[in-house]
Amino acid sequence: MVAEALEGRRSRRTATLASLAAELGVSRTTVSNAYNRPDQLSPALRRRVLDTARRLGYPGPDPVARSLRTRKAGAVGLLLTEALSYAFRDPVAVQFLEGLALACEDNGSGLLLVPVSPEADDPGAVARAGVDGFVVYSMPDDDDNFHAVLERPVPVVVCDQPTAVPDVDRVGIDDHAAMVDMARHLAGLGHRRIGVLCMRLSTERNDGFASVERQQRARYEVQRRRLAGLREGFGEAGVDWSTVPVVERYDHSESAGASAAEQLLAQHDVTALVCTSDILALGALRHARQAGRSVPGDLSITGFDGVPAAERAELTTIRQPTLDKGRAAGELLLDRGDRQRSRTLLLPTELLARATSGPAREG
Repeated sequence: MVAEALEGRRSRRTATLASLAAELGVSRTTVSNAYNRPDQLSPALRRRVLDTARRLGYPGPDPVARSLRTRKAGAVGLLLTEALSYAFRDPVAVQFLEGLALACEDNGSGLLLVPVSPEADDPGAVARAGVDGFVVYSMPDDDDNFHAVLERPVPVVVCDQPTAVPDVDRVGIDDHAAMVDMARHLAGLGHRRIGVLCMRLSTERNDGFASVERQQRARYEVQRRRLAGLREGFGEAGVDWSTVPVVERYDHSESAGASAAEQLLAQHDVTALVCTSDILALGALRHARQAGRSVPGDLSITGFDGVPAAERAELTTIRQPTLDKGRAAGELLLDRGDRQRSRTLLLPTELLARATSGPAREG
């Protein structure tokens, strides 16, 4: 059946809108309405147009010509600072992508992924993207690709970072306040000797200890805010942040979390590991158990995000509504209309105290 259809498609000359209209004895507007404004035709007439188009091999209106005429691409661009596969591999990115796709689906719009690596300095992919607007997903400060987005005469919504951008809508959470809550939770359990595992702070690779100076000048604002929240929360309990070891990983994976935990624990005797993502925390948890450390008896481990795997592992974490973030970003972009003033939407987070955090061990 498929082979016959393909053979038929190859053997006949593609019909045009004009030839289809002539075959049916109707106007070209009637044929166009069958595809673009079906409410203008009776069901029987529309069915006759589509059946004849299929028989003659008419593929439908040219989408490129239509976009030139309407000046609408019918798609939203999602700018990522990772390889394309990251959007389908990282659980937080997957949830965000699902939420954004739902918003596009409700609006009848398509979704175009525009991945750029952190090291990329050619914003050509942004300039070439045929989209009606951009959702920018967690970009570093001063990114050339983000600047290229701002130069396009289309609406833009930023998810998470950067924040100090005028006239741009933004969706995010209060990362600082969420980590203050986590620090207070652990301090209340008696933890004073802590270590931190964090995601990349800069586009410059660093797989090792991150100084206080590097933390404070981090180009990734989310990580900077999460570390600052921990600093404030533990500072309330009398912890000198300059004594807290922070290990950074450029890659975001469980393996990176495991190696970071191994590196930190080899040099520092801590009672708690605070991770700035669940993925790093799950890797740290794996390493701790392989090394024979009791969790939380010997070592408490916490994460951030609230991914499904964290729930299965009973990981203490901060849950953020990632799917809702994606949907809200899409709705802000697609429902902007003639609104001139930008909006910032902060979604709530929740501290989930589970089995991987407990009282600090003595000694």
